[in-house]
Amino acid sequence: MASPSVFSLFCMFSFLLGMADAHDFSHHFYRSSCPKARSVIRTAVYKAVAKERRMGASLLRLHFHDCFVLGCDASILLDDTATFTGEKTAGPNNNSVRGYEVIDTIKSQLESLCPGVVSCADILTVAARDSVVALGGPTWSLKLGRRDSTTASFSTANSDLPGASLNLDGLISAFDKKGFTAKEMVVLSGTHTIGVAQCKNFRGRIYGESNINAAFARSKQRICPNSSGDENLSGLDGTPNVFDNVYFKSLKEKKGLLHSDQQLYNGGSTDSIVETYSTDSTAFFTDVANAMIKMANLNLLTGTQGEIRTNCRKIN
Repeated sequence: MASPSVFSLFCMFSFLLGMADAHDFSHHFYRSSCPKARSVIRTAVYKAVAKERRMGASLLRLHFHDCFVLGCDASILLDDTATFTGEKTAGPNNNSVRGYEVIDTIKSQLESLCPGVVSCADILTVAARDSVVALGGPTWSLKLGRRDSTTASFSTANSDLPGASLNLDGLISAFDKKGFTAKEMVVLSGTHTIGVAQCKNFRGRIYGESNINAAFARSKQRICPNSSGDENLSGLDGTPNVFDNVYFKSLKEKKGLLHSDQQLYNGGSTDSIVETYSTDSTAFFTDVANAMIKMANLNLLTGTQGEIRTNCRKIN
């Protein structure tokens, strides 16, 4: 049996170890090391969104496309090099994902204020939340202390990011692979209440599908010709610069822009979830906040894992 002194030391070691673990990832991670980190991020995001409302959706999507590959580790921000292919040129991201310059600006400001302290992964995570708030959506509480990856995965970006052509079963499977329920898949899809899509991603729906409002299809055909204008843009719902529940109302009217959007309300297992959110924005806001917290915690690097990049575009 251990003596009291040895037992006391053991308890103290366990307590300190627990404290260290808590410090590695917590709501107050930068309280001492960079107390202005959150306000710097928020100010820069609000400025960027005020300049271009679309940027709010772009920063949210950037975070999603980061977390759904290797985890929320800022791997999506790494540029290609002569010996390294990152995720930026993967099919779902190439000439589509944007907002990198906003993250660069925030990182530069924080490096001047607190060199080598705030990770690109945390910047991206907080910026996504603040973007939603800037567009009228809910806020949510975030633990910080993520660290940045030293690698990326072009192949996983191509295989794991859910595409606009997926049917309902494919969507459920893609989100299940990351630990999300069908309900959480619907609520995260509801973030399409902000942002735009390129013509090439909805052309097949507006010209070839029957479960679509005819007048809606004709209006989108004017934006998206049958054989040209691949990069022409259309809002994902009727209020693409406001975070609301119009997306779900649109699905009930067969006005989902993407094939994958309308799959959520097409006589399948998720119809009732869409119906709930279409009439209850409070429920949507509550559930999307919780789902975003869950996504922000996917496969994190903390403690001594990874690194804190000084430039988000390249490893140290």
